[in-house]
Amino acid sequence: MHRHRPVTVIRSVSAAAIFAGCAGAFAQASQPAAAAAPPSAPPLSAQIINMGGMAPDEIGPVIAEMGTLRTKTLVTAANGTVGVQVGTVAKHTHTYSDEIQYVMSGTATVWLDNAPREVRAGDLIVIPRGVVHGTLTTSTDFKSMAIKLPPQRAGDTRKVP
Repeated sequence: MHRHRPVTVIRSVSAAAIFAGCAGAFAQASQPAAAAAPPSAPPLSAQIINMGGMAPDEIGPVIAEMGTLRTKTLVTAANGTVGVQVGTVAKHTHTYSDEIQYVMSGTATVWLDNAPREVRAGDLIVIPRGVVHGTLTTSTDFKSMAIKLPPQRAGDTRKVP
């Protein structure tokens, strides 16, 4: 009955090792040798942040020029930022940062490149720099984790009609 279990465990461990190796290689290839955190990026500290438990008013004030967006940067490092956001976001692009969003809860229609797409909790949205994107929430509990690579520069958001 348990004859195949070692094979399953070996496959799982092998897949995890391959993923870790690829992630490490990507991280090394995507950063310059001896890259130091910018002065505005303090050293990382070990912590646990409950993003799922954050209420919209804890995330931040509404950024009216972008819709009903509320956003809060939680982690800043030399090579990227991690934040949480809720609300509808007007169509826009970023010139210098790629963005990856993980839908934590709720549903929305995301404008990605040239088409609207439905997303829900568990979806990962990959937005290369220069791609038009925006979010129209279709549930009251929509929340996403936003990762910006490299950290988004001031003025790097350009609204699109």
